[in-house]
Amino acid sequence: MTPLVVATQNPGKLKELQHHLSELPWDLQMMPENLDVEETGQTFMENACLKASQVAKQMGQWAIADDSGLEVAALNCAPGVYSARYGKDDADRIGRLLRELGDTSQRSAQFVCAIALARPDGEIVGQAEGICAGEILYEMQGRGGFGYDPVFYVPGMGLTYAEMSKDQKREISHRGKAIAIMIPQLQKLAEVLMPIAPAE
Repeated sequence: MTPLVVATQNPGKLKELQHHLSELPWDLQMMPENLDVEETGQTFMENACLKASQVAKQMGQWAIADDSGLEVAALNCAPGVYSARYGKDDADRIGRLLRELGDTSQRSAQFVCAIALARPDGEIVGQAEGICAGEILYEMQGRGGFGYDPVFYVPGMGLTYAEMSKDQKREISHRGKAIAIMIPQLQKLAEVLMPIAPAE
């Protein structure tokens, strides 16, 4: 199997990718702790490409990276690429979001995930983007998930991200959709890199 470095130091994100890509012949590995890539892009895709490219070049291996966040229409798509830096912790970030929205009835929002795949020389050879549309509640619901999950409500499911089971969230989430788009690209690439030997 060919190593594929996941440009993250979050074990949970590595585990989620391993779950989605379990049937593909890639050996997913987390990037070393001493690697640090500054996210200076203006879009999720720019940041994903930046991380994948730099990690691939520094490791000399195939690398995959994602960048994701929440866009709220009434806040001109904020917090956007600054979603993780919108406060010091999850409670602080949610509190700020609800304060800035106030009592406005315009609460449509979407979670966006961009994924990029880079060759060992850093060239980007695959991209995918997934979006999950929803709305921001006036108060938190549910105890699961992380980040903005307790206030992000998906009308089609009748649940917040925080109220969904792991399987439900994987199925409809922005990251799940982006990974689903990326899987055929990874499969095709695997067939080129690791051709199946003819039967004797």
